[in-house]
Amino acid sequence: MATETVAKPKTSARVHVQRFGTFLSGMIMPNIGAFIAWGLITALFIEKGWIPVPALGGFGTNAAGAPNVGLVGPMITYLLPLLIGYTGGKMVYDVRGGVVGAIGTMGVIVGAGIPMFIGAMIMGPLGGWTMKHLDAIWHGKIRPGFEMLVNNFSAGIWGGLLALLGFYGISPLVTAFSTAAGNFVQFLVHNGLLPLTSIFIEPAKVLFLNNAINHGVLTPLGIQQSLEQGKSILFLLEANPGPGFGILLAYMFFGRGAAKASAPGAAIIQFLGGIHEIYFPYVLMRPLLILAAIAGGMTGIATLAVTGAGLVAPAAPGSIFAVFAQTARDSYLGVALSVLLATTVSFLVASVILRTTKHSDEDDLSAATSRMEEMKGKKSSVASTLTGAGAGGGVGVLTGPIKNIVFACDAGMGSSAMGASVLRNKIKAAGFPEVNVTNASIANLSDTYDVVVTHQDLTERAKPATSSAVHVSVDNFMNSPRYDEIVELVERSNAEGTAAPAAGAATVAAPGVPTAAAGSTGAGTTATATTAETAAEPETVAAPSDILVPESVVLTGSASTRDAAIDEAGQLLLARGAVDEDYIRAMHEREESVSTYMGSFLAIPHGTNAAKDHIRKSAVSVVRYPEGIDWNGKQVKFVVGVAGVNNEHLHILSSIAKVFTNKAQVAQLEAATSVEEVLELFGKVNA
Repeated sequence: MATETVAKPKTSARVHVQRFGTFLSGMIMPNIGAFIAWGLITALFIEKGWIPVPALGGFGTNAAGAPNVGLVGPMITYLLPLLIGYTGGKMVYDVRGGVVGAIGTMGVIVGAGIPMFIGAMIMGPLGGWTMKHLDAIWHGKIRPGFEMLVNNFSAGIWGGLLALLGFYGISPLVTAFSTAAGNFVQFLVHNGLLPLTSIFIEPAKVLFLNNAINHGVLTPLGIQQSLEQGKSILFLLEANPGPGFGILLAYMFFGRGAAKASAPGAAIIQFLGGIHEIYFPYVLMRPLLILAAIAGGMTGIATLAVTGAGLVAPAAPGSIFAVFAQTARDSYLGVALSVLLATTVSFLVASVILRTTKHSDEDDLSAATSRMEEMKGKKSSVASTLTGAGAGGGVGVLTGPIKNIVFACDAGMGSSAMGASVLRNKIKAAGFPEVNVTNASIANLSDTYDVVVTHQDLTERAKPATSSAVHVSVDNFMNSPRYDEIVELVERSNAEGTAAPAAGAATVAAPGVPTAAAGSTGAGTTATATTAETAAEPETVAAPSDILVPESVVLTGSASTRDAAIDEAGQLLLARGAVDEDYIRAMHEREESVSTYMGSFLAIPHGTNAAKDHIRKSAVSVVRYPEGIDWNGKQVKFVVGVAGVNNEHLHILSSIAKVFTNKAQVAQLEAATSVEEVLELFGKVNA
């Protein structure tokens, strides 16, 4: 049995808060565009705005004497909370969860009568989570033909009940919390204590706990305050770029080695791009620098309080451009002074610390960046700016010709096999048949490959085990433009190697490659054939005659959703005796982690790596949906269910891949009127 190589999840309180903050951020950040739109409309059209328009700003009365509703109130009361509720539900249970979450959110909106952002962040995920578990109760028990009826009515009934719960139960609690939190903020403001919040906020930023504070508390309270007063100081408690910018300026003047050399670029990214995490490693190198961040943050908040300045909406990301775009009409001077003074104080304090302490910045920047990523729980998108790593997914640097390429996915038997087949054909067509292209499960990867290709959601999992390889991320398995880039990379790197003696070429492959590659293709099982036999030429592997049978081909599927289509394809495998019920559940688990959409209207749902024990024999099912179904925002007309033992299924997947990379053959599949035509188009894969 294959051994998982992924790190054990951390269970510290900090990590739990991080995850909670990340979840909250996941509901807010996709909708920041809507917040910005509301902020701009507010800044322009309200009574105190730049261009007051009663009908848009919601003040005054119309010709009939009725009060103008405007855009500002309805957007903040209904649009933004509903977007958050929908996004939260969708994060938990796709579109179905989003719809139910939005229905539940409407209950707290009407029940409270104030902007219900916190209520939306409760009801959205709650709606998705409860709907997911309710569906599990009757999963597989609905009679064919009644799926749509049951799905629609269950979502409607449960959504209605959640709306009632939100109206009578959740909205009073959230209103009480919002009132108490607002009163606490006002207490801090009136007593001049608000700057003290930097003592908590600035260290929290470096520890990646800021999302829980910012999106969980400050943004909802700030929106309420902005609606009442036209602006809020709370939006700049965390987003002020001054403290971090000051620290980076100090490194530019008084740092040493790699830290000093990289500080100018980091400062541009932080101040203009709004990516604050870029300065975190500099603080981690010199923990005393947190005092500079706190001092700068306190100065900025105090300046805002004295000048009465604020923003009309959240500034995200925390770029100086975003900050000024959301600044209230009467607050430009105060906001500018806040950023300037925060930068100055942070710079002065950081300069003293850098000048009076001895430290080897050059040696520790990389280590500090690694510590930052460990605390964050994932790779930083801007870390390469500090450490010099190449962008675009590449981790290793090629030192010779490319000989071994692996396409890796979770199970190593479905997505990776299809992707490897497409890439292999492209590399062969380019004139490099000697390059081995295999597929593997991420759990079985070893650091013996030149290039590692993965779905973009799996790249970070593949990197630790293959740190010396060049990594390429794709989001479309059938016709990704990255395949052509890989072919070009092979052409460039192998140009010199073509003149090398044949004997030398034979010694390039590491002795561990054949075992690792072959062992991974069958969901963790080990084969004895060499890589060249099983990976480079899977088309020549004799396929058992019963992998794809006419009974497993359906020309008109009955499913209307992604999950129902997975069930339909899985039930065909189950009917063949190829898998058990647990494998179908694993197909859903695999889809939740990484989509099996391949491009060209094709999806190939299959189980996770851990589900290989639930496969009894290799089998493939094909279901066509002439009208198409929504697959995470992509249209899918063909669903190919896969269950593979060893390499038995690679031949058929290779044939399917060839069909779906040919637009004419895809059109023929769409027009096929018989099962025999479908089998014929797949190249008589059972021959």
